[in-house]
Amino acid sequence: MNQLAWQIVQEATGQITPPPEPPDTRNQAAVALSKLGASKGGRARANKLTRQKRQQIAKKAANARWSKKPKA
Repeated sequence: MNQLAWQIVQEATGQITPPPEPPDTRNQAAVALSKLGASKGGRARANKLTRQKRQQIAKKAANARWSKKPKA
């Protein structure tokens, strides 16, 4: 732990440079396709749900939030 603290101080003061980030080895076409689908997912699901179903989901979420006991 002391070595990590020493290294952080050295990097913060500019006495040594941090190691370079590893190169991104992901398939860029797959990353772009994933982002495209992710941006549509929630919106498409919300449009598909009926008003009553959205209300049921919201009530269930609210009950789950408010039923938790506070930490002492």
